[in-house]
This record gives sequence, C-alpha cells and structure tokens, in this order.
Amino acid sequence: QVQLVESGGGLVQAGGSLRLSCAASGRTFSRYTMGWFRQAPGKEREFVAAISWSSGSTYIADSVKGRFTISRDNAKNLVYLQMNSLKPEDTAVYYCVADRVLTSTSSPTHWGQGTQVTVSS
Repeated sequence: QVQLVESGGGLVQAGGSLRLSCAASGRTFSRYTMGWFRQAPGKEREFVAAISWSSGSTYIADSVKGRFTISRDNAKNLVYLQMNSLKPEDTAVYYCVADRVLTSTSSPTHWGQGTQVTVSS
C-alpha cells in the first residue's frame, strides 16, 4: 500500500511560481512511478508529469512543458512539482499519484487527497 500526502498549494498571481511536494510512504513505494494529475472545475482530470523512481526519467505534458519540472528526493521519499510562469488556466486541484507505469492516459492506482492551486490574473 502507498500513502501520498500533498502540500504546497495556494494562491499566486499569474507569472508566479509554486512548488508542490508529495510525501510518499509504504513498503513498496520504490517500485512505483510517481506523478501529478490535476483537475480544474468542470473539466476532467489531466496528466501533468511523471518521474520514474529508479531511473529518474521524466515525462511532462505538453501543456506545461517548459514551465513545470518534476523531481524527487529518494532519501526523503518526496516528489516535487516546480511550477513557474503560472497561468490562470493552471488553476486546479493537483493530485500526487503513483503506479507501476504512468502515462498521459493512465488511471493511477494510488492518489493523494489533492492540493488547490489558484492562479489569479
């Protein structure tokens, strides 16, 4: 079983930055790919980014490429989403996720509770 707890959301002006953190725990978390999805009001959940726990390979959605970066700290069991040049359309609840494999069409097995990110114009 994998437990995921997000933090770091909040209100920021357009053009600003935020860093989300996800604390992962559980016996087998090291076998999982970690990532982030988001859901804006009235929209479906959307893949944002993923990172392999073992190799560190990353996969970033086109909609945020060049602005968002995903990274991890294996020693602390943490995954980060650095969000720069934020836009109002980035406003959403951001979820930390984990699964054996993550792609843009995945339905991840494990989800955190979500953290709200609001970008004002």
